[in-house]
Amino acid sequence: MAGLPPLTESPGPLDPLGLPRFAPVARLDRVDVVQPGTALPPAPYAAASTPVAGPARVVLRSGDDVLTATWDGARVALEVVADGRASRHVSRRHGRGDDPTELAVALTGPFVTAFVRERGDWVARAVVDLAEHLHAPDVHDEGWLAGLTADAARAGTFGQLGFRDVRVVSHADGAPVLDPDDDARVLLTATGAGPGGFRTGHTSVWSLDAVTLDLRHRGDLFFRRPERAGVLGDHATHLVRHDDSWLVATSTWGDFDRARNPRVTTTLASTADDVTRGSHVLDTVALALPVDGLRSVGTWDPHLALDDDHGWLVGFVSATRFFRFHPALASGPALDDLALRGSASSRTATEGPTLLRGAGAWWLAASDGRDGPRRHRAAYPVFDLDLHERGRLDAFYPTNLPWPSVVDLPPERGGPLLLGFNGRRTGGALLGYGTHGALVVQRPS
Repeated sequence: MAGLPPLTESPGPLDPLGLPRFAPVARLDRVDVVQPGTALPPAPYAAASTPVAGPARVVLRSGDDVLTATWDGARVALEVVADGRASRHVSRRHGRGDDPTELAVALTGPFVTAFVRERGDWVARAVVDLAEHLHAPDVHDEGWLAGLTADAARAGTFGQLGFRDVRVVSHADGAPVLDPDDDARVLLTATGAGPGGFRTGHTSVWSLDAVTLDLRHRGDLFFRRPERAGVLGDHATHLVRHDDSWLVATSTWGDFDRARNPRVTTTLASTADDVTRGSHVLDTVALALPVDGLRSVGTWDPHLALDDDHGWLVGFVSATRFFRFHPALASGPALDDLALRGSASSRTATEGPTLLRGAGAWWLAASDGRDGPRRHRAAYPVFDLDLHERGRLDAFYPTNLPWPSVVDLPPERGGPLLLGFNGRRTGGALLGYGTHGALVVQRPS
């Protein structure tokens, strides 16, 4: 398959789940600055664009605050008007456009970015972090967001540069949730990566045809937290159907900044609304994950399952510092009554813990990154519920930290599939870390 490195042998013992050997069959790239078919969202993850035929401008505004991208025929610029003060921002190295056909302005958390489409690809040509702008508005404020409008040919929710943190939407017993309109399609959540690291990503909902691998956007999820005001794009999410409600377990990356706010935890929302379609803002409470004795400075990547014998099982990541992290597992009779069951604290770069059912038992699979100890690199370890390693998934390991999401369907319905993601960056040389991710699909080989 073009664009993917060759398959390598999986080291170590066999997979205790009894899954087949997987090999990659597709890489699905999804780059949309303006998500097609959406409206401006009730969250600071919005974009607007216009065709380029000579000089052009496109605007997002709320009250007297105006965010404008311009193209003068040679260079792209951002103009920010905030609190009556105007500033203009041009990148000397990256601001010159190359025969663009479309101009866009995007608001992703506090980042404002001017993009142009060049030869079919979106390229960032100017960017401003409003958190460093003295008179900038609070873009997370719901009153400010309610006044957000666009002067553009089209406008809607910001889509994604990268596509990562893929989870299968599941019933509480671990079975995949199928699209109610088409039961050949399985539902997924993913992080839509933005142009500036953690604060610019958000959670999106998708459906995937397990046979044809047709991938379709269904909706976007945004969050309120009890400890602060405003709407955030928290992500690394697991969406669970339980009884007649949806549980949404999420990592609080939406305002994480290693210098200003080096803190990330987990939250939980519960709603009867159909959050698998459309744009939603959800109220959350803290999901108090037990970290007794782990010297934990943060938790993320929650994954939930409910079992008759064990009660609730919650896999998660615990960090001893940023960024040194390992998987852990909690269990208990209720999600507000959990105890630590085990941790793989010898790992230092392992995340994406995923509860999987196989061979009559529950297991926790994870993703060993390439920055860990040599014996724990570039593999999918499988742990028992006491977090003792019992084997590894036999599968191709892309770049980055591809979570091991298994679509558990019979072969006649396209399964099983192993879904992950890679470290592919996009958006151009102006942008730094955080734009990465393309969906990597594997089938039994």
